[in-house]
Amino acid sequence: METLSSLCTSQALMSGPSCSAIFCTSGSVSFTGFSLKTQAFSKKKHTLSFVKASVAVEQQTQEAKVALIRIGTRGSPLALAQAHETRDKLMASHSDLAEEGAIQIVIIKTTGDKIQSQPLADIGGKGLFTKEIDEALINGDIDIAVHSMKDVPTYLPEKTILPCNLPREDVRDAFISLSAASLADLPAGSVIGTASLRRKSQILHRYPSLSVEENFRGNVQTRLRKLNEGVVKATLLALAGLKRLNMTENVTSILPLDDMLPAVAQGAIGIACRSNDDKMVNYLASLNHEETRLAVACERAFLETLDGSCRTPIAGYARKDENGDCIFKGLVASPDGTRVLETSRKGPYAFDDMIAMGMDAGKELLSQAGPGFFDR
Repeated sequence: METLSSLCTSQALMSGPSCSAIFCTSGSVSFTGFSLKTQAFSKKKHTLSFVKASVAVEQQTQEAKVALIRIGTRGSPLALAQAHETRDKLMASHSDLAEEGAIQIVIIKTTGDKIQSQPLADIGGKGLFTKEIDEALINGDIDIAVHSMKDVPTYLPEKTILPCNLPREDVRDAFISLSAASLADLPAGSVIGTASLRRKSQILHRYPSLSVEENFRGNVQTRLRKLNEGVVKATLLALAGLKRLNMTENVTSILPLDDMLPAVAQGAIGIACRSNDDKMVNYLASLNHEETRLAVACERAFLETLDGSCRTPIAGYARKDENGDCIFKGLVASPDGTRVLETSRKGPYAFDDMIAMGMDAGKELLSQAGPGFFDR
């Protein structure tokens, strides 16, 4: 994020070259972005107006004090919005954290942030957006780490735990286009921009006449700018991120869950700390949203059973129904979208039962898929 260099003071977190960080005093973050009016949709060409995201850091009027909590996060506008949401909830829940300077935010650049020229599936490995933050946590350079849960591998690094999920946002995907009201309205041969194999496979399964540009990466603002420049005809973004950035005016339409099942843990924020840090565990306990935590655990059990990665199109969603039971839906697909396998489960909304449901659903789809399924 270009504006950060003038607003934050650099602070070395790690001795090695693999981790770079920027320290920000606590303040406010404001995001302005594109404007796309879609309520009265017409076929004439629309334009997106773009204003770069900015971070406004309040000037400190008193001597800097030692922070009680240092929050580690990526530096994208969405990651910062999530870190500030975490900070605000901590300040509201604990009077000792409401004092000026009690909470500080440390921005850490991850492997996924550094390598923008390749599709995620080609970079390989797990933890592309979490590894350096986890290292800073383990080394004691930060006290808690705020993650988008869909970026977190199904295993956690030693000496860390993830005891807290904030209330989940809308899990659906948003369709954004300057020339069409929906995927169905796009002409044959139209190019959709998405770095997600999950989205690609489900798009091509329903609309095989469309084409997908996989190396369509960058933060929300970058992807909308590329759309505005005509690089692609449309893109899909997580509605949760657009809501957290107050950028829902860009949404052309929202995809039903039956048309586009979300990524595992989409819309959920997770907060990690060191396993031996009882003070942070107690702070985070006051923020945890148990319904979200259980749903995420069910979905991640499904993903872990499938041994999913960026190379495997996998979707999963657990929710509580009107009777208080858990409804889980899972999906695996071949990357080209020619085969899509789905399953569902229903059971008690309780941790052990939901873990068992996720695992059982994963085993079923593994059996159905057979060897070589993900190589298509």
